[in-house]
Amino acid sequence: MLPISTLAQRPPQPTFQVVPLGVNGGITENNLSAYLLAPVNSTSYISLDAGTLHAGIEQAIAAKTFEAPAEVVLRRYIKAYFISHPHLDHLAGLLLNAPDDTAKTIYGQPACLETIQTHYLNWASWPNFGDAGAPPALNKYHYQRLTPGAETPVVGTSMSVRVFPLSHGKPYESAAFLVRNQAAYVLYLGDTGADAVEKTEKLHYLWQEVAPLLKTHKLKGIFIEVSYPNEQPDSQLFGHLTPRLLLQELANLGQFSGAEALRNLPVIVTHLKPTGDNKARIQQQLQRANNLGLKLIFPEQGQRFLL
Repeated sequence: MLPISTLAQRPPQPTFQVVPLGVNGGITENNLSAYLLAPVNSTSYISLDAGTLHAGIEQAIAAKTFEAPAEVVLRRYIKAYFISHPHLDHLAGLLLNAPDDTAKTIYGQPACLETIQTHYLNWASWPNFGDAGAPPALNKYHYQRLTPGAETPVVGTSMSVRVFPLSHGKPYESAAFLVRNQAAYVLYLGDTGADAVEKTEKLHYLWQEVAPLLKTHKLKGIFIEVSYPNEQPDSQLFGHLTPRLLLQELANLGQFSGAEALRNLPVIVTHLKPTGDNKARIQQQLQRANNLGLKLIFPEQGQRFLL
C-alpha cells in the first residue's frame, strides 16, 4: 500500500470531458463559441453556447475525438443547448443545424429565449422549430427558462445547472452556467465585462457564490472570455474582458476563496477575437502576468480535454 503522503499528492481524477466545437470570438464563422461538456465516459453532452456545431463536429471527427458520424453526434450525443445570450456568434450553429437536429431543450434566461423566439425562430428569419411563438410551431425545441438561484436538472444527462446573470455592455445581459455532476462543478461564463467597467456587481456576486466550491476543490474549471489584448481602451470593450481585467477579476475571486485556492485552477480562455495578431498577444499577456498560479488553457477546435 502506498503511504498516505503519496496518495495525497496524486492529482484528482477528472470528472468532466470537454470538446470545443468553436473557440473564437468572431470573424471565423466555422469556429465560433460552442463547448460540449459531459461527464467522463459519457456521450450525454450539453452544448454551452452553439455558435458553431457541424464544422466543429467535423473537426472533432478528424482529430479522432469522435468515432461516430457527424449526424450521430449532433442528433444523439448533444442532449441540450445552454445559450448565454442571443448574439449570433453564440447561436448561429444551433439555428443552421436545426433542420437536421432532433427534439431537444434550449435553456437560457427569459430575455435570451424571448429573443430567439421572436427574432430568429419566427418563420421570417428561420422556421419556427420552437414550441412557442409564431404559428405553426414545429415543437422540435422546448424553451426552458432558467431562474437565478434555482438548480435545474438537464433532461437526458446526470448533470444539473444554475444560471447567473452577467453584464455584456449595459443594458445587454449575458449568463454564466454553473454545471454540476455529482459533487463536481464547472463554471462557464458567456460574454462579460468587468464589474469596474460595467459599473455592476454581477461578477462580484458570482465569485461569492462559487468561492466555497473552489476552496473545497469541487470547482474543476472556469471557462471565461478574453476578447481583446490590453491595448484595447475600456471605452471600446463592448462588454468584454482583456488579460488585465480577467486577472483582476480572478484576483477578486481569490479574495473570497483565498489566493491558494486559485493555484493550478484550470481557466479555459474563450472568445479570443482573431483579428490580426490579437490571439497571440492575448496569450502572451496572460502568460506573462499570471501571478495567481492559474493553469491557463487555450482550447483548440475539436481537441478533447478533461477537467
